[in-house]
Amino acid sequence: MTRLLRHFRRVVHAVPLSVPAVTLLPTISHAQGLPTLEDPSRGTGSGIMDTLRNYSYDMVMLIALLVVASMFIGISYHAYSRYAEIHTGRATWGQFGLSIAVGAILLVVGIWLLTKATTIL
Repeated sequence: MTRLLRHFRRVVHAVPLSVPAVTLLPTISHAQGLPTLEDPSRGTGSGIMDTLRNYSYDMVMLIALLVVASMFIGISYHAYSRYAEIHTGRATWGQFGLSIAVGAILLVVGIWLLTKATTIL
C-alpha cells in the first residue's frame, strides 16, 4: 500500500512540471509532416470556383463508381440466389442464364448512363 502511495505522490508531483511542456508544445511543433491536398483530376483551374467545380466533379465520379459497384453486387447476389434455387428445384439453368444476361445488360446500360451523366458536368 505504501508503495502505491509513493507512486501516486510521484505522479501528482510530476504533473505541475509537465504542464509548461504541454503548453509550449504547439509553439515548438511545426507542420512539416502533414500531407498536402491533392489537386482535382481536371486540374485546379483559374480560380477558386473552378477548383471547387473540379473537386465536385471528382466527388460525383466517386458516387457514380459507388453506384456501379452496388449494381454489380446486387446483380451478383441475384445470380447467386438464382443458382441456389437451381439446386432446390425452384429454378432452371435457363432462368439462371437469363438472370446473368439481363444483369450484364443492366450493368452495361448503368455504366453507359452514368458516363453520359458525368460528361454533362
